[in-house]
Amino acid sequence: MSSQLEAFALQVLRLVVWLGLLAAIFTPLERLFALRRGSGRMRQAPADIAFYFINALIPIAVLGPPMALLAVALRHVTPEGYIAAVGSLPIWAKLAAALVVSEVGGYWGHRLCHEFPWLWRFHVLHHASEHIDWLVSPRAHPVDQVFEKLCALTPLYVLGLVQPNTEGGELAAYIAIFGTIWGFFIHANVRWRLGPLEWLVSTPAFHHWHHTNDEHRDHNYSALFPVVDRLFGTHHLPKHWPPSYGVDAPQPETLIEQVLRPMGIGGSPARQASEP
Repeated sequence: MSSQLEAFALQVLRLVVWLGLLAAIFTPLERLFALRRGSGRMRQAPADIAFYFINALIPIAVLGPPMALLAVALRHVTPEGYIAAVGSLPIWAKLAAALVVSEVGGYWGHRLCHEFPWLWRFHVLHHASEHIDWLVSPRAHPVDQVFEKLCALTPLYVLGLVQPNTEGGELAAYIAIFGTIWGFFIHANVRWRLGPLEWLVSTPAFHHWHHTNDEHRDHNYSALFPVVDRLFGTHHLPKHWPPSYGVDAPQPETLIEQVLRPMGIGGSPARQASEP
C-alpha cells in the first residue's frame, strides 16, 4: 500500500512540475500574442486545473487493464510471422505508422463524440468555454477522455504496433505525451498563422475553428494531421478566425455538476441546440 501511495504521489508531483512548465511557456505567449483579451477566464481556471489532474490520472488507470488484456488476447491469435515482421521494423517506421494509425482512430473517436448524442453529452464540456486558451485543453469529462483515448490506442494494439514490455510498448506513451503537449498548443490564445505549415500539422487556427459556435461547427477533428480531415471531408480553415466559441445551451457551472450531470446524476444533461 505504501509503495502505491508513493507511486501516486510521484505521479502527482510530475503533473505539478509539468503544469508549472506549461504555465511558464503559455502564459507569457498568450499575453504577448493574444488573439482575444479581456476574457474573464480566471474564474474558470481552478476547474480547468482540476480537470488537468483528473484527466491525467483517471483515463490511464481505467484504460491500463483492458489494454493489457487486449494485448494478451491479440498475442494469442495473431500469426507469429506478422508479429515478427512488425517487430523487425525500425523504430522510425513504427513511430510513423503508430502516429498515422492513432490519428485516424482518434479522428473517428472524436467525430463520433459530435455525431452521437449519448457521446456528445460528455464531450460538450470541452466545447462549453466561450474563450479558448491553453487551459481549455484538459477541460473534458473523464468518460469522454477514456472513450477518445480508447479509439486512438486500440488500433495500435490490434495492428501489433504496440506490445507490452517491448520497445513498441513505449510508443503509446510517447504518442500520448506528444499529443497532450500539442493539445495545449493548438488551444492557445495566440493569433499566429503558420502559412504552408497549416497544411501539414494542426495549429491554433485549425483547432480554434473546431470550437467555433456558428454554422461551421463540427469540422477539424484531427489532433495532429489536417490531411485526415481533408480525406474525410471535414476540413475548414479560412483566412479569418472564428467569430465565437462555446455552445448554445447553458452548462453546469460547478465542477461536480459538470462531472455528474452527463451521467444523469443531478438533472438532465444540457445539450447544444444543433446537437445531432
